Amino acid sequence: MAAHDSQPPVLEADNICKSFGDTEVLRDISLAVHAGETVSVIGSSGSGKSTFLRCINWLETPTRGAIRLHGELIGRRADGLPMSDKLMAPYRARMAMVFQSFNLWPHFTALQNVIEAPIQVLGVSKDEAISEGEALLEKVGLSDRASAYPYALSGGQKQRVAIARALAMHPSLMLFDEPTSALDPELVDEVLTVMRDLAREGMTMIVVTHEMRFARDVSNRVMFMDAGRVAELAPADRFFTQPQSDRAKQFLRFQE
Repeated sequence: MAAHDSQPPVLEADNICKSFGDTEVLRDISLAVHAGETVSVIGSSGSGKSTFLRCINWLETPTRGAIRLHGELIGRRADGLPMSDKLMAPYRARMAMVFQSFNLWPHFTALQNVIEAPIQVLGVSKDEAISEGEALLEKVGLSDRASAYPYALSGGQKQRVAIARALAMHPSLMLFDEPTSALDPELVDEVLTVMRDLAREGMTMIVVTHEMRFARDVSNRVMFMDAGRVAELAPADRFFTQPQSDRAKQFLRFQE
């Protein structure tokens, strides 16, 4: 889980601002994430966590600020206008996103969900995609559910398929948007176990989560957001044992 601070960041978010009409929901959010690092983004509902994550891959267009992936400015063309979805597709493939609502194709089996993007986006042959897809389903504990359709899967199983689908794109960064919030409590651990394994293997991850134990045990750093700002950014062990801001102290008291 060690971050490699001597290397250039995988991702840099510089002074990201986002407004919806007259409502400013993000205010100068900056974050640099290095290879092998897990950063958990936490905070109360409405603090801007998910909006920030969506700004990283330009599912939301930042009002101001810049996003760099491996040092390359993304999201805007040379003339300053936002990139089209077609131009953004290669960058989004390198920072795969796992949503809280799974977003599986209902008419595809688990395996078909995993192999579709590598074939269509990366140009992988079907045989190669199937071989890797089967291996990824085994990795997330679903080798016996490859032919099952989403309606026949539990919420935890759907989310694990979604993680396998993201991994099939060979991303250099994974973005998780509250991946367990739609799950029944007894299904949460099976998803978090997969994510813990990814962190141990060195996958670079930004995780928006309300699972405080996961954030404490797995994260290198925690970014605590409040009212659209970064209220605190600190190593996980220090944040949970010695929070510096009054707002973080108040938030953690309610988590006990």
